[in-house]
Amino acid sequence: MHSEESPEFSLSSEQLKRYAEDLRKMYESGKNKTKELTDSHGQLLKFAEDLNRNFQRLKAVHSELRQSYLDTIHRLVLAAEYKDEDTADHIVRMSRYCSLLAQKLGLSDEKARNILYASPMHDVGKIGIPDVILMKPGRLTAEEFETMKTHTIIGARIIGNATAEILKLAEEVALVHHEKWNGQGYPGGLVGTHIPLSGRIAAVADVFDALTSRRPYKDPFPVKKALRIIQEERGQHFDPAVVDVFLDNIESIMKINEEVASEEAL
Repeated sequence: MHSEESPEFSLSSEQLKRYAEDLRKMYESGKNKTKELTDSHGQLLKFAEDLNRNFQRLKAVHSELRQSYLDTIHRLVLAAEYKDEDTADHIVRMSRYCSLLAQKLGLSDEKARNILYASPMHDVGKIGIPDVILMKPGRLTAEEFETMKTHTIIGARIIGNATAEILKLAEEVALVHHEKWNGQGYPGGLVGTHIPLSGRIAAVADVFDALTSRRPYKDPFPVKKALRIIQEERGQHFDPAVVDVFLDNIESIMKINEEVASEEAL
């Protein structure tokens, strides 16, 4: 007597062939998927390499453009130096003071760096002021002072209509660095926060360096006297917040002063 197989385990030859064919198709499909994944992986790697090359090229172009902005700034500043031999040290100190104050006031590293590059342009308009006024050893007459005041407008026009961020900032600083917090500055008589922050920063840095530097019309003031003047002009000439930050960081300011003097000696 033959035992009968359970129906659920009984497979015909046709079913076995069909299962075998299905397994073969699954295997072939898996092979194809693996090849597709391998090809895709290779394409992604190539795309990543191309992207990286393009990114490096863009970085190089950006660096070149930024350097061209700085070259423009340096060349214009050099033009101003021909008019005043004391300008070189002044712009280095003043620009570094401005950058330090910008950082301490909470501006981003990029904005502080832009101020460092733009602020040397603040007096570029002086190339349009006659030497007889610019280099006069004595006090200016009222008429001469009115002429001197135009260096802000001249400077802004020289730099004006630029599209580069640094040069737009330089134009702003050139125009407003003689504005006063109380509205009695020039050329626009702007009051308080209507003065761009770059101008409020440059005003403190510029005046402090002018006070402590030798000029054709004066000897340098002692640092203590200069600081007293800055403090007295808090809320009058200068933004109180900028003065407070300046005084809180006077040690760093004086360190910059000493470093620039050392570089000049070298």
